[in-house]
Amino acid sequence: MRIVWNILKVVGIVLLAVIALAAFILVMAMLTPFVPDNYMKTVKTGGEIEAKYLAMGSHGVKYAEAEAPGEWEKFQAYYPAELEQGGTYPVVVFANGTGVKASKYKALFRHLASWGFIVLGNEDPSTVTGASADAVLEWLLGENENPDSVFWGRVDVEHIGISGHSQGGVAAFNAVNRQTHRDLYTCGVSLSPTQLELAQAIGLDYDPAETNIPMLVLATPENDVITPDGMDVLFDAMGGEKVCAQRKGMDHGKMLYSGDGYVTAWFRWLLLGDQEAAGAFTGDSPELASNPLYQDVRLELK
Repeated sequence: MRIVWNILKVVGIVLLAVIALAAFILVMAMLTPFVPDNYMKTVKTGGEIEAKYLAMGSHGVKYAEAEAPGEWEKFQAYYPAELEQGGTYPVVVFANGTGVKASKYKALFRHLASWGFIVLGNEDPSTVTGASADAVLEWLLGENENPDSVFWGRVDVEHIGISGHSQGGVAAFNAVNRQTHRDLYTCGVSLSPTQLELAQAIGLDYDPAETNIPMLVLATPENDVITPDGMDVLFDAMGGEKVCAQRKGMDHGKMLYSGDGYVTAWFRWLLLGDQEAAGAFTGDSPELASNPLYQDVRLELK
């Protein structure tokens, strides 16, 4: 009987250890950012424009937040510190990947804000419809009209973009095509969006044909939720001006930030009129088309 009791004690201790380890792993996963703090220095670049816009910009960055309903938890805004002194600034809304909160993307948001944008996010774990993206934009627009807000009169409502990764890449399409403030968007980015037929099968429906603003789509040809053939299908289906490309040697998760040099250049060009940034996508020799780190580049711009 004592032997049985001792065995049960050992089994119990092992089970407790396993549970404790699982809990530790879960906590660490919750605390670990999805974007490395130093990705601007570690991600390899294949062109001068990409390298320039992957580095931090010249603006200091500040942060503000407000309570949001339900699972969205809080609206978050990273913005250039100079905003508090005057001027207006363009906006980039970000839509989260499945189960990931915006608070896991801090480095990505700080980087974009350092280039002169108000960057918005929330904690929505299921962004597919674009509703939470629409809600955080509505919040900022309200703050733009609020004399007691740091954002009072500081929002360039004529220049608003959106970006999203994975399910958020689907949400970017739905926000600009189906949500209340869809007509306010100037351009968008979709990073590793769920492949069309897969999205339809698992309830992440979107219709890229509805799109009428310039969209940049980046993915990786390996270990992603969209295949090279799927990228071609998506490109052909998209309305509006469009650019698609695949970053070599990455995986689904790393596509969140590995293409950030070109994502930043895209927004700098279309939201701030930065002609140096435009050279990544336009002219006789767009840098993206000749970048050895990318393949299957397709551009259809006016």
